[in-house]
Amino acid sequence: QVQVVERGGGSVQPGGSLRLSCEASEDSDCFYDMYWYRQAPGKEREFVSEIDNDGHPKYAESLRGRFTIARGAAKSSNYLQMNRLTVDDAAVYYCSVTLRGGSCPVWLLGNYWGKGTQVTVSS
Repeated sequence: QVQVVERGGGSVQPGGSLRLSCEASEDSDCFYDMYWYRQAPGKEREFVSEIDNDGHPKYAESLRGRFTIARGAAKSSNYLQMNRLTVDDAAVYYCSVTLRGGSCPVWLLGNYWGKGTQVTVSS
């Protein structure tokens, strides 16, 4: 079983920045596609960003230019830099990791979710 852990949540004022990190417990020969989603109270979970095994990033259109995703030192990790935060960015942020292909052991294949980290934006 692969564990996914998010870190870096907290409370900031509007206009502030936070950097979230995500790490999967297995660093194997799998291909790692890593995603961020968020869910605010009373709202559905929404896509934030992703970075695929080749390091290609994607963003929700509304967040492009403020959020940046990057690989960590290990391909099983990533960082999400969030700048110019607004109250609308407040949510629980979840990291999801898909292990696939390559020389990935069959028992590791699949999609895994972390428990989330809270981001609060208020003055």
